[in-house]
Amino acid sequence: MRPRITVYEVGPRDGLQNEARHVPSGDKLHLIQLLADAGLSRIEAASFVSPSWVPAMGDAEEVVARLPRRAGLTYVALVPNARGLERMLRALASAGLEAARVDAAVFLSASDSHNRRNLSRSVEESLSELEALVPAALARGLQVRAYLSTAWACPYEGAIAPDRVRAITERLLALGCYQVSLGDTIGVGTPGQTRCLVELLLSRVDPERIALHMHDTYGTALANVLVGLQAGLTTFDSSIGGMGGCPYAPGASGNLATEDLVYLLHGMGYETGIDWPLLVAAGEQAQRLAGHRLPGKALQAEIGKRVAQAGAGKDPSG
Repeated sequence: MRPRITVYEVGPRDGLQNEARHVPSGDKLHLIQLLADAGLSRIEAASFVSPSWVPAMGDAEEVVARLPRRAGLTYVALVPNARGLERMLRALASAGLEAARVDAAVFLSASDSHNRRNLSRSVEESLSELEALVPAALARGLQVRAYLSTAWACPYEGAIAPDRVRAITERLLALGCYQVSLGDTIGVGTPGQTRCLVELLLSRVDPERIALHMHDTYGTALANVLVGLQAGLTTFDSSIGGMGGCPYAPGASGNLATEDLVYLLHGMGYETGIDWPLLVAAGEQAQRLAGHRLPGKALQAEIGKRVAQAGAGKDPSG
């Protein structure tokens, strides 16, 4: 039997924060509700970064306070530093939510140049800060996930050595992070590169502690997912409709679309717990919120199919 695959939805945070259009809290929560209805079991819902830094996430407290509650569903909120962690803990306390239902996520890059543009510090400085932040979150009952961006290549430094990615990943896991999500931030990774990187990591780390977060800039995201599946990975990040990107990665397109990922997984016989029609409905809502056509291929195929069927049903005589 094929293992169950966890589709880790990042659209309400990673996707919406990169959209030009402001999305009100109520609309974000409606999208989160649709994703939960579709069966997503891990949803990244908010980010406790400074509102002056990322205005789109300025309503993190309100969103967390009103999250739909459902058995088996875990939310995730990004925390960049100790201040962000305290904001998150206060929001959870005021909302009456148990910490076990909302994980914290920390983040850094594998390259110094990207990390300085994203976090205004070197990779080593970020790791030093996380040496205090992660244990503090764990002590308050939170589980912590880590994102490691530019794990394949950096827009400023070029290719990143797999050994560097391995070393940072091992340090994050040693701090107590339950999983490290490896990001192909500019979407240049190829299956051969992915195989080398994943095999190196799996020689030292259990597969459930590694996830892939692919971008589809060069159209290789699903090919890289396939390599991860073949290697035994069971968690893959994606964004509804393919929303999102990175403001510090010039020219990079958005995340792997959740619909594209689920279409592949279901076609290969993997179980995800996700309802396809309800997922497409969530994608249509995400496109309405974004106000423009989203890049997800499966979503656009489903929308096109529906339009064609509606047209075929019309009386040509009027």
